[in-house]
Amino acid sequence: MKKRKFWLPAAFILFAVILNITGRVCRPFTDFYVTYIFPVWAAAYGRVTGLFPFSVGEWMLYLAVVMVTVLVFGGIIYGIFKKRIPDKLKQIYGKYALFIYWIFGIVCVIMTLNCFLLYQSSPINERYQIGSGQKREYGISEIALVRDYVVEQANALSVTFERNEKGYLIYPASLKDEAKAQMQKLGEEFDVLSGYYPDPKGLALSGFYSQQYIMGYYFPFSMEANYNRQMYLTNIPVTMCHELSHLKGFIREDEANFIGYLACVDSTDPLFRYSAYLSVIGYLDRDFFRAVGEDSEIYLSHPVISGLVLEDRKFLTQETWEKVEEKAVLKTETVKQAADAFLDTTLTLNGVEDGRISYSRVVNLLLQYYDGILY
Repeated sequence: MKKRKFWLPAAFILFAVILNITGRVCRPFTDFYVTYIFPVWAAAYGRVTGLFPFSVGEWMLYLAVVMVTVLVFGGIIYGIFKKRIPDKLKQIYGKYALFIYWIFGIVCVIMTLNCFLLYQSSPINERYQIGSGQKREYGISEIALVRDYVVEQANALSVTFERNEKGYLIYPASLKDEAKAQMQKLGEEFDVLSGYYPDPKGLALSGFYSQQYIMGYYFPFSMEANYNRQMYLTNIPVTMCHELSHLKGFIREDEANFIGYLACVDSTDPLFRYSAYLSVIGYLDRDFFRAVGEDSEIYLSHPVISGLVLEDRKFLTQETWEKVEEKAVLKTETVKQAADAFLDTTLTLNGVEDGRISYSRVVNLLLQYYDGILY
């Protein structure tokens, strides 16, 4: 029985390893899984965790930190005072360590099924026709057209919103239902996006995630789309749609950025459209500036991003930042550096060689999407 208890978690870990290897060497396998199996599994799992008004995944994460901490410190104490510890306590610690071992094996399988395998599927522009469907190189003229279009749309929308005395947008309506509706609507174009969506959930400890400059989080072990409640309003609609896209198997960040943009830009709600434009305007503007060789005269001959738009691109308001720093246990710089290193490592291990820079590849998808529309 003891051997069985030990080998079963090991079998889970081995199964996860085999799945990961299979996914890396056999893309048809991962494409089939992402298209036909994952959506069913995600919807069923998501309905269960969706019954809770709070983020189950967030609290599972904190519980995991506590459990691992207990395991590590318990092991240190066990190693130092082994001869003095009663046999009963030794047995309790042994059972606890075995329990953690079981959880680790199960988590390996869940993370593989809900995250790692998804990275190995075909890119969205290979699975679906984006724009005209033509495969060609895009140059400065196309980048300029898309960039100028987004800038003009954002500039025009920026002056239409009600604002308070500090210039912050006022928007009392709930955003969750519109985010889900827009994702389901986009499912008419990308069939895998159709179907059930749970409510996006605000992160309870949003201040900690703000220190990491994280707008949203997808928890693979609870199938939940989470967003930072402390963000400035303009970030929330596109972040909700971005995180919901992960629940449909689009795990790559550039693809989630693209889907979030498409879902919001097609909305009748001006805030959603504005959120879409603001989410990509920085990527487009930077790539355009690089494309013209940082020639300021050429750059300034194109539409200029208005001051109001630049102000609305903020992550947090100054007042919110002050509250975050006031309550922070660790320095924001330290937390952000650790978070960046972790994210880069995670993306690289899953085959995204350029790490966090991959977020900006949404520009390539936008150039394909507007092919046949703007040029």
